[in-house]
Amino acid sequence: MTDDDLIAAARDASRHSYSPYSNFAVGAALGFADGSVVTGTNIENASYGLALCAEAVAVSKAMADGVRGGLEAVAVTGPGTDPITPCGRCRQVLNELARLGGTDPEILCVGAEEVRKMRLSDLLPQAFGPASLI
Repeated sequence: MTDDDLIAAARDASRHSYSPYSNFAVGAALGFADGSVVTGTNIENASYGLALCAEAVAVSKAMADGVRGGLEAVAVTGPGTDPITPCGRCRQVLNELARLGGTDPEILCVGAEEVRKMRLSDLLPQAFGPASLI
């Protein structure tokens, strides 16, 4: 799976966004070591606090299917021109999945013409994770 493939999967997922309040369609794609990809899109709610982010939806789908490791890369796309990064909550959710497999995935923050690459640990330094509870 190339970066371009993962970005294309995230962009495709954003087409299924339910974002009638913000009109800010976000797509996320999780790339795993076995070559599989799990996507998610944001789902808004009239009660704004109940909205679901694309990354959290993708992680939920992966976990519901029994995926517990091998997260290598994440692509996040949005409608604007600037690269979009996962929100703080999604960084924590991604960290949980990554830590279960002992990985530090590359995060592809995608804009209209620019892709910023960084490690999850750079977006969420000194993260609280499963090992913190031991």
